Amino acid sequence: MAQNGTTKGIPASPLPQPVKVQEVRHTKIFIDNEWHTSSSGRTFPTFNPATGNKICDVEEADEDDVDRAVESAKAAQQRGSPWRRMDASSRGRLLHQLADLMERDRLLLATLETLDTGKPFLQSFFIDLDGSIKTLRYYAGWADKIHGKSVPVDESFMCFTKHEPVGVCGAIIPWNFPLLMFMWKMAPALSCGNTVVIKPAEQTPLTALHVGALIKEAGFPPGVVNILPGFGPTAGAAIASHMDVNKVAFTGSTEVGQLIKEASAKSNLKRVTLELGGKNPCIVFADCDLQLAVEETQKGAFYNQGQCCTAASRVFVEESIYEEFVHRSIENVKKIVVGDPMDPQTSHGPQISQQHFDKIMDLIESGKEEGASLEYGGSAVGEKSLFIQPTIFSGVKDQMRIATEEIFGPVQCIFSFKRQQEAIERANRSHYGLVSAVFTRSMDRALSVSAALETGTVWINCYNALHAQTPFGGYKMSGNGRELGEYALAEYSEVKAVTIKLSETL
Repeated sequence: MAQNGTTKGIPASPLPQPVKVQEVRHTKIFIDNEWHTSSSGRTFPTFNPATGNKICDVEEADEDDVDRAVESAKAAQQRGSPWRRMDASSRGRLLHQLADLMERDRLLLATLETLDTGKPFLQSFFIDLDGSIKTLRYYAGWADKIHGKSVPVDESFMCFTKHEPVGVCGAIIPWNFPLLMFMWKMAPALSCGNTVVIKPAEQTPLTALHVGALIKEAGFPPGVVNILPGFGPTAGAAIASHMDVNKVAFTGSTEVGQLIKEASAKSNLKRVTLELGGKNPCIVFADCDLQLAVEETQKGAFYNQGQCCTAASRVFVEESIYEEFVHRSIENVKKIVVGDPMDPQTSHGPQISQQHFDKIMDLIESGKEEGASLEYGGSAVGEKSLFIQPTIFSGVKDQMRIATEEIFGPVQCIFSFKRQQEAIERANRSHYGLVSAVFTRSMDRALSVSAALETGTVWINCYNALHAQTPFGGYKMSGNGRELGEYALAEYSEVKAVTIKLSETL
């Protein structure tokens, strides 16, 4: 996870190989440590985006199933339950045990992730699985270190604080990093002693359901983790508006994030953590390591086929090096291998669905029509497939659609700038504020520019450097709250102040 978006650290040989999946074992709803069919009797198919073939049918959870799952999670959260009686270090041991089981099943989980998402298998294995396991182990270590403080107060009183679980936590997971986002939400929630109800994306439910089996095998008490494959307007909406869900964490589009906040306000004012869209700027100064900047910004633009909230979709390059930067970017992108995601040589797979493919192609066409220079790509790969060539536009202007809308696809937009202050102002001219990057050899410039950028994360001379220890979240319409690191623990705990009147007698 240290370089989410690179292949740094991947050994040359022997490379892991995907396993053959003859049949997907876990396709039902996971409630109270048992597998259930949906209340409605409905199922839905999940497809391999690389081939278009159906993988399997999955049980479709709806409002009734959410009610059952929340009831189970609420019971597991009650005082006197096995989960609430469990000491904190034992919670940590369970999280470590789950991480051990994921290590054991790493090849299978990476294969399922690639089948369902289309991302290259080696990226699933070395980045998504590695990041997921590290997140579990990081929060396992926190479980017995979450504590309050003693507070000096006036007069004859003693005051101390306690950190207590929020309660039942809902989590709504995106399709681009299904397993990793599952762990980003579940691990801190469980570390703090909460119970969870999780809805994986309908496009990519398979790894979450396999983890359900591992949760039971690890020994988590019934009801602590419940997994509901289903659709946003039904299962997702039911979680967001449920009166017995105390907190919701969501990763996805800004539009859906607004609906979730509205549902919270209209129900029980549940806590909401949102990790939403981005239109992320990179500022490349003339004094940078130029080749490094080219490589890192392209990793940011094209990793996971551009289907990242952190995608480096606006690259501002100082005028004096602009032409050379564009030239090197064109040469560098030719190294990307588009193909079968299960092939170890592949570094670029398909988009997730036909609907998403069409949206990206529409934005590419808008770039051509609005006058940007198409330097590379811009077309589908083959007929009747979801593969899109990595695409580079130069001469992009700030008002173009490709400069303002989140593309969520393999499109790099390169702008030029003359002055530092101009670059900062244009970088900040967005409703979003998730991540940004600065490329320069001057540490003074790096620190001053990073202070001026209105984003939750600033990377200096790198991109997509994500760690379990480092908080992640956005400014403005990129979301609220923080995931990862110690900061995430505050999202999943309530602080109680206890004040005692002391006797004045000695």
